[in-house]
Amino acid sequence: METQSIVVLDFGAQYSQLIARRIREQKVFSVVLPFNASLEEIRSYSPVGIILSGGPSSVYDKDAPLADKSVFDLGIPVLGICYGLQFMVYALGGKVRPAAKREYGHAKVEIQQSDSQLFQGLPKLLAVWMSHGDEAEDLPPGFRLTAKTPNAVAAIENAKRKMWAVQFHPEVHHTPLGSDILRNFAVNICGAKPTWTPQHFIDATVAQIRQQVGSGRAICADIFDRPATLESPDRDIPDLVQSGLY
Repeated sequence: METQSIVVLDFGAQYSQLIARRIREQKVFSVVLPFNASLEEIRSYSPVGIILSGGPSSVYDKDAPLADKSVFDLGIPVLGICYGLQFMVYALGGKVRPAAKREYGHAKVEIQQSDSQLFQGLPKLLAVWMSHGDEAEDLPPGFRLTAKTPNAVAAIENAKRKMWAVQFHPEVHHTPLGSDILRNFAVNICGAKPTWTPQHFIDATVAQIRQQVGSGRAICADIFDRPATLESPDRDIPDLVQSGLY
């Protein structure tokens, strides 16, 4: 198991896996879990930070995906993205409303607080990608506006409670400096050490499988989908990892 990670809670976004990929590109391990993952499961990944993904729902929908509010009490940094911002506002006592003007596509965001860690080293005006129908109207107690578009709130934070959120999508290539924002969160805010590599993941997974299997037997498959019996961990475990079956 990894000794540190950024956990992405998936609220139904098409980009959740891309968020995790962008974090891994910063040499920090990231895993995607469902929005309703238990605190125990989240803790099992030794998170140094949590990202709340976007999603197509409104927080006021009858069947809206709502995470356990206790994620905000774990004492680790949280970054909300799009719906993740709206959920953060809603869960912590703010107000969300249908936007007077839905934003979809390219937008310009103006940074309002030059001392925000999330935007450290970035220019005052950012090109970003927006996709939202709701917006934050009233911020929760202790939050401040850190960026805006001409039409809506673009970013908020409560650094004292280790909470940040953006209405736009930093993970897509239409936000050219999005990787810098995610790096600021993962490395500068969360304090993650940028030492992770894909090989490290393979080594850690092999060790975990060996611990689970012990002297027993398990069924796995190689990259050619050929069934194999895990009689020799040294021979067959790599196949299990490469195939994505584990």
